[in-house]
Amino acid sequence: MKWSKKIILTCIALGATISLTACGKNQEDASGKVEIEFFNQKKEMTQTIQEIAKDFEAKNPDIHVKVVDVPNAGEVIKTRMLAGDVPDVINLYPQSIELKEWAKAGYLEDLTEEPYLENIKNGYAQRFAIEDRVYSIPLTANVYGFYYNKTAFEEMGIQAPETWAEFEKIVAEIKDQNKVPFAIAGAEGWTLNGYHQLALATAAGGEEEANNVWRFSEVNGINAESKEMQKDFNRLDLLREPKALQNNWQGAGYNDTVVTFTKGDALIMPNGSWAMPMIHSQNPDFEVGTFPFPADEAGQSLTIGAGDLALSVSATSQHKEEAKRFVEYMTTPEAMQKYYDVDGAPCAVEGVIENTQDSPLSGLTELAFTDRHLVWLAKDWNSENDFYTLTTNYLHNGNQKAMINALNAFFNPMKADGR
Repeated sequence: MKWSKKIILTCIALGATISLTACGKNQEDASGKVEIEFFNQKKEMTQTIQEIAKDFEAKNPDIHVKVVDVPNAGEVIKTRMLAGDVPDVINLYPQSIELKEWAKAGYLEDLTEEPYLENIKNGYAQRFAIEDRVYSIPLTANVYGFYYNKTAFEEMGIQAPETWAEFEKIVAEIKDQNKVPFAIAGAEGWTLNGYHQLALATAAGGEEEANNVWRFSEVNGINAESKEMQKDFNRLDLLREPKALQNNWQGAGYNDTVVTFTKGDALIMPNGSWAMPMIHSQNPDFEVGTFPFPADEAGQSLTIGAGDLALSVSATSQHKEEAKRFVEYMTTPEAMQKYYDVDGAPCAVEGVIENTQDSPLSGLTELAFTDRHLVWLAKDWNSENDFYTLTTNYLHNGNQKAMINALNAFFNPMKADGR
């Protein structure tokens, strides 16, 4: 069921009036310490987060951090927020629609003036500002681009492309040698979300420009004849070329695609940094490299992503001072070095030493937190699922008219909301 913004805000307001006391339920634990709740959505990192919380407690003996890790965390936090049961510190994804609505409803603390924002690289927290106010502290980020079979590229004398024209040439060379260029998951359209959003961004000239063309244009203003739309078709059509994709790509899932790639049955896989652990688990000895989405000109390639481990503070917490002390500690190199050494995702905290030279992700992470690391375009959208569908539908049928109709149908309802 899809909820309108008005319904969401109304529910939040009602929840706030009946449940504000819930936020203060853990005033002290059995030892007399102030207990704060940290609601974690990074389940795979729970053990490391618990270790970091213990380090914090050693420096702050008056505070106990209760790390909460539950199944279906995304749905659980929605239910709790709507009920007014807001955890003291929450791992929320900063580009999400929910964070925007909860911030506007007064559930999240305004952190704009907190001095520890200076610990975040290149003003990255401000990239997720809501009406110029910061409600989320992004500590790590994900990046999206292309994985490539490093061994095969070297054997074929191919280097990672720097321009779109070079990329087209590489794909042609791979096919000329009777190899398959791409492994994609046609059955899981979300895996191509980054590809299509980067296609839009490179076609239009950037993040804001892309949303001006597609999201904020006039109703039914998307048309096949525009130069931006023609470039988008060109980028999608690279995947539609004969013999460009692995056999049975239409039914392939995320895991199937990684297996195809690591077996060497396809040489390039569009995907995000989150795929690296699965690649290693499938084949620890597989030599893999990465490169960003090429643009028309060298030096303009792009990656896309958003805050991953990102922290917000409850505006109604009974322990706001203690919660902010914990968030401040999480912005230090001491805390985040321990996190990075396990997670490996680009870290936004100044002073953390990253393995940028030897990491297979270095082709993408070198752009992290720069102006070539875009935030997901969907930060200005109301949904994404239908975008996944229209992308995979086009790869199936190549029908430009159907794509234009689908894009207008997808974006038209959003345009009534303005910017």
